[in-house]
Amino acid sequence: MCKHLFSLLPNNINHDLTQFESGNLNLVHREAEATTASSKKTVNQKSIMNNRKSNHAMKTATNSTTEAPTMYETENDIPKSARAELNRLINQRLADVIDLQLQLKQAHWNVKGPNFIGLHELFDKIAEEVESYVDEIAERVVQLGGIAHGTVRMAAARSRLEEYPPTIADGSAHVEAVAKALSTFGREARASIDEANAFDDADTADLFTEVSRGIDKWLWFVEAHSQASK
Repeated sequence: MCKHLFSLLPNNINHDLTQFESGNLNLVHREAEATTASSKKTVNQKSIMNNRKSNHAMKTATNSTTEAPTMYETENDIPKSARAELNRLINQRLADVIDLQLQLKQAHWNVKGPNFIGLHELFDKIAEEVESYVDEIAERVVQLGGIAHGTVRMAAARSRLEEYPPTIADGSAHVEAVAKALSTFGREARASIDEANAFDDADTADLFTEVSRGIDKWLWFVEAHSQASK
């Protein structure tokens, strides 16, 4: 019936209706293709997310089976509970001293001005001394049966030092920044002496006594560059 009616229409109208029907069919076809592509994309995204979750779960499971214990057994006569608290204390100072060493290198690399060579060499010398503190403090953790947390990321997450100013250049600005970092760490090291003594650990207290004494000396060396002008 419809075909008979179409045959009775003028040729130009009949042609236009045929094009209209063809266009609608093409539109429907394109919409179907778009829907199919979108469905495939969604399925692929879900598959990727599931794979990521699966990989994360496998990684977590692997880490949980290979992770070292918090404390190792040792014949050290300091009680285990005291050693656990001491290790928390010492690891905190380890984070601080690693940060301090890198701040000194930052100053060593970037200092400029008329006193460049003197400050450049001084900051490097202090950094070398502080590196020895890093080693002694980390080893004390392990001596007590603990695990030294000494990566840069661990230190950055725990350090109590303020961020070193990244854009300073003048020697006097670096002197001020380095002096502040040294004094902050010196204060924390001194406080650790009494904290270690509270756990009857004279050796850790002695370590921090040595460290704080050395830090005081280097603070004197650094501040001497600015005290005459005040």
